[in-house]
This record gives sequence, C-alpha cells and structure tokens, in this order.
Amino acid sequence: RGCNGYTATQGIAELRERLQADLNARYPGSDRAHVVTSGTSGGLMLAMLATVNPGDEVIALDPYFVSYPNLIALCGAQMVTVDTHPSFAIDLNRLADAITPRTKAILVNSPSNPSGVVIPPQTLRDLAQLAAKRRVLLISDEIYHSFSYDAPFHSPAEFNPDVLVIDGFGKSYGMTGWRMGFAHGPKRVIEEMTKLQQFTFVCAPNMAQHATLAALDFDVSNIAADYRRKRDRICAGLKGRYEFTTPGGAFYLYPKTRRGAGTAFVEEAIRNNLLLIPGKTFSRHDSHFRVSYAATDETIDRGIEILCRLADSY
Repeated sequence: RGCNGYTATQGIAELRERLQADLNARYPGSDRAHVVTSGTSGGLMLAMLATVNPGDEVIALDPYFVSYPNLIALCGAQMVTVDTHPSFAIDLNRLADAITPRTKAILVNSPSNPSGVVIPPQTLRDLAQLAAKRRVLLISDEIYHSFSYDAPFHSPAEFNPDVLVIDGFGKSYGMTGWRMGFAHGPKRVIEEMTKLQQFTFVCAPNMAQHATLAALDFDVSNIAADYRRKRDRICAGLKGRYEFTTPGGAFYLYPKTRRGAGTAFVEEAIRNNLLLIPGKTFSRHDSHFRVSYAATDETIDRGIEILCRLADSY
C-alpha cells in the first residue's frame, strides 16, 4: 500500500483518532493528550528527556525494570529506590519519606516486570493523590495492562489527571519488535515529548502504525486467559519448593533463591540448560531470579522439572 515513508511525528491520523476515542471513553471528562511513540521504551526515553534535568531525582520501586536506572542516568539524574521486599507491596509512608525538593518524578510499573505484582486500586489512588499533593510527576508504565489476571486493570491516571502514562502494543499483540507504543497525559508534557520525538525517533514505523490500528479490533482476552493458566501451572509446580509472591499480572515469576546469591543460582541453572535472569538485574538485592512463562507448556514443564531438581540439589 505504499506505507513506507515518514508519518506525522504524532502518528497517523486514523490511529490517533482511535486512541483518542478510547482515552475519552476510559477517562470521561479528562482532557488527555497523546502521542504515538517508537515502542514503550521510546516513550519512556522521551518522558525522561522532557521532564527530568541533571541533578533531579526520580523515585523507582525496587525491584524495577532493567532500563529505568539507565534512562534516568542518561538525563544526568539520580534514581532513588524504595525497597518493596519481601512482599513487593508499596509502603506509602516509606515512599513519601523518599520525596525531597529534588524529586521530579515517581516511576511505577503495574503489572510489574520482574515480579508480576499488580498494585491494588486503593494503593494507586493513594499514590496518585500523594504525587498531586507533593507536586511530583507520576509516570505509570502500563505495557502489561492486558495481563491482569485476578481483577480488572486500573491506572493511577483514574485518580490524578496529571499522571503520565506510557503504554504500548507489543506485549498485548505479540509484536514487540515492531516498536509501537504511545504515551498519554497532560497536554503540556505530551507537546514537549512530541517535539523531542521529531528530532530523535522522528516517528513510529509507518507500516506498524497501520498494523496496530487493525490489531486494536482484536480481542486479546483469550490470550490473557491462556497466560493466566500458564501462571497457575508454574506456581503449582514450584509451590513449596521456592518462596514467591503469586504474580497478579504480566508473565513473570520472581522466586527467592533457597540459598546463596541469585546470580550464582542462575549460573547453575544455565549449566542445566535453563535460562533465567538474576534478580540483581532488577534490584539492589541479589536474592531472587526472574522466570518468564511466556513459553509453551512443554517448555514450562521442563523448566519446573529443572528448578525442582535444583531446589533439592543446589
């Protein structure tokens, strides 16, 4: 169809109209602007560049997605972590105590990579209200919004119109390499992100924007239900062998090692032909490891067998 050239920086008109209609329906009465980005990572990069200055602080919850420290450092800012171990629940008092005059933003991810934890709606409300009271930008990474297994998905933007949401389509529609994301929030912030995109990414891939428009008509509920079944399969297989919080979303399990460091355990797992990611990649702690169950049932079962064997022998 000839969809090979640059598009408007904000995205093609048809996709943007569809996204805006969805935002208007989800946040009635809220004047939210949006921009189509080159993946969720591209959206996060633009958000950091548009809002964070050298010397600022950005609060993130530990464990955090692997790119957060680096995105913040690229802006000359400092990441301040608020520990959520062992339950991975947010302590609002601890988070409030971490806010200083240099705090520019709070960065949250729910459902979470790596823990799979979903922040409860009441906690999201309290967090959104805290950010508003302290005049700190709350940035919500919602790439796994389609994978909330035990309750409907909620966003802190429901409780604070100034929340900046970074979202995308790669996880929901199995098109991670197509680099399709979008951001929505206050018009002033979105305008600055759009300017930055013009002189960095230019635009999201043209053909992928058209594909995303078609994908939005596809119901992913059956896919999410299948992943919930996979979640239940791996949790049942490892129950009693490892200590973990049952993930409420995404497609990761984040168990604690039975003994020793997570890095050493992962090295042993790799020697047994099982690829895991050490928790130190996502945390100040080297006590956990991340399992992805975005795999076939056969692969999951082989992983369970190896992990159970390592629990007995390592």
